[in-house]
Amino acid sequence: MSKKTKSGPKKSSQVKLLKGKLEISRSGMGFVIVEGQEKDILVKPNDFGKAFNGDMVRVQVATGGSSTKRAEGKIVDVVERKQTTFVGHVQINKNVAFFEVSGDKPIPDFYIPVEKLNGAQDGDKVIAKLVKWDKDDRKPQAEVVSVITAEGESDMAMKEILIESGFPLSFEEAVMKEADQLSDKITREELSKRKDCRDILTFTIDPVDAKDFDDAISIRNLDNGNYEIGVHIADVSHFVKPGTMLDKSAYARATSVYLPDRVNPMLPEKISNELCSLRPNEDKYTFSVIFQITNRAEIKHKWIGRTVIHSNHRFTYEEVQQTIETKDGLHFKAVLLLNDLAQQFRKKRFDNGAINFSSTEVRFKLDEKGKPIGIVVKESKEAHKLIEEFMLLANQAVAEYVSKIKINKEAIPFPYRIHDKPNDEKLKPFASFAKKFGYKFDIHNEKEVAISFNQLLNEVQGKPEQHVLEQLGIRTMAKAVYTAENIGHYGLGFENYCHFTSPIRRYPDVMVHRILQECLDKNVRPDKKTEERCKHCSDRERSAMEAERAGNKYKQVEFMKQYLGDEFEGIISGVAAFGFWVETVDHKCEGLVSVKDLNTFDDFRHDEADYSLVGLRTKKKFRMGDKIKIRVVAANLTKRQLDYEWVMEGTANSKVKSKKAKTKKGD
Repeated sequence: MSKKTKSGPKKSSQVKLLKGKLEISRSGMGFVIVEGQEKDILVKPNDFGKAFNGDMVRVQVATGGSSTKRAEGKIVDVVERKQTTFVGHVQINKNVAFFEVSGDKPIPDFYIPVEKLNGAQDGDKVIAKLVKWDKDDRKPQAEVVSVITAEGESDMAMKEILIESGFPLSFEEAVMKEADQLSDKITREELSKRKDCRDILTFTIDPVDAKDFDDAISIRNLDNGNYEIGVHIADVSHFVKPGTMLDKSAYARATSVYLPDRVNPMLPEKISNELCSLRPNEDKYTFSVIFQITNRAEIKHKWIGRTVIHSNHRFTYEEVQQTIETKDGLHFKAVLLLNDLAQQFRKKRFDNGAINFSSTEVRFKLDEKGKPIGIVVKESKEAHKLIEEFMLLANQAVAEYVSKIKINKEAIPFPYRIHDKPNDEKLKPFASFAKKFGYKFDIHNEKEVAISFNQLLNEVQGKPEQHVLEQLGIRTMAKAVYTAENIGHYGLGFENYCHFTSPIRRYPDVMVHRILQECLDKNVRPDKKTEERCKHCSDRERSAMEAERAGNKYKQVEFMKQYLGDEFEGIISGVAAFGFWVETVDHKCEGLVSVKDLNTFDDFRHDEADYSLVGLRTKKKFRMGDKIKIRVVAANLTKRQLDYEWVMEGTANSKVKSKKAKTKKGD
């Protein structure tokens, strides 16, 4: 009789469960990222369980092994799916159908019952939705949502971007049904609970193509010589109640996503464009912050609560800007007064340590099929800053009010919008780099850093190095996030800050409205899951930003395809060991110049401290911010990638001038 051999972990080992996000590499290996843990947990493909890339999972890990070796684990549960909708191809063999997911991340084929094919034929490219993957099922089960037609290549690309980022393309039937049942009637009972502001001059200021007007401003003179200015925000929380299908759907998305040719909304159109949109000449429920302000922009009194308003007019930014410039137009006295106060508030902010960062934004002009036919640079003018300052004022006032409320001497859980001070590791190389251009940077304390930044941003205006220093400056900054741990907002110079002013498109604002009402009612019910919800909203915000960048990149590639072989002036916008990125001056379209192509000219090495590539023999330098000439050599829509090559001075061809003539701003 043979001896039994012991197997499994050593006696000192223990098994523990950890929660984290699964990321699967192209090679097929998985890594679970656990917050607060320095090393990721390695998961082999056979141990993925029923998890897909990006899912939040529970992983079983044996502890007690070597502290230097990466821990290995096995996924035992899926806590939250990153996405439930996928793009791929259908394979039909007699009465059996499977769905093969597109993409570079390993994922099992889905089984599709033939009655759930919804008209899809063998080989069709489709959008499919995960229906279930029960414990005993060998494969996940899905159903076809729609068949993709070839003529909608650009449309499909945008849908794929949304799906890959975990945003559903449509609302479930139950969600739509709940939205349809909501009433727009202003009831006597509800009116009795609100401040009536319908007889005060009120208007909205939004982009020309906006449909969801979620903020309005009211203004009137007071007998004491001060002004009463109200910031009125769509009362989404009146319609979207906790625990409903509408609420669960909004929370899952957590944000609207803005792609070049569409908006993927957080809430159904019935709510965002009808019930909650502060349209002119309609009574609407709002949540408001009403300020009493002197002509020197001193706030004498604040009132926060639910209101009912009646917008008298819908302005576009362009109309308000014209009024500011001509000092004439509808309600011009009110507009000019608001602008004067906004300018004073703005100056005070910067005097108190806010940082005046601004980055160039571009918008694509699209034809009726969504194809880009031109690029327009967005400008932030006084009209935009007017709205921005009053929204900041309201957000700050709400956060400050809630921060003072304590339960058992403890702060109540609340979704603050925080922004940490810059990291020294990023700040020091930036300060050294700025010094090369003659700019002094004091990094001794937070206030001096802010002063130095503002001084640099002011002095650099119109100079060749403006673009590079602005971009690098932004990169040194921490990312703003939602959290219940209030450390203030460094970039804005505020001790207390939250998002209150856009509940139609941001879920944290809905959370803020609900907690704010509990505070006003003196009936606070602290939510122990606030921090978890904040993290979810921050994650969804990042995913939305990545989707928006991917959408813009696709349109850039689509636009630049017509210029293959042509040459343009560009600015080096980033440098890495494998090459550098160049943004064209005319179109703001970014592409990569590979070091492989450069190495035919010289052997280039990456100088991290100088943000440059330097030739070993010629000492030729390509530094971030340098102006160079490039040729468009490849435009890959599938990879959303532009490839450029460097054009040496004196070798440019004659196409440059003619192309510039065709691509003037606003063409």
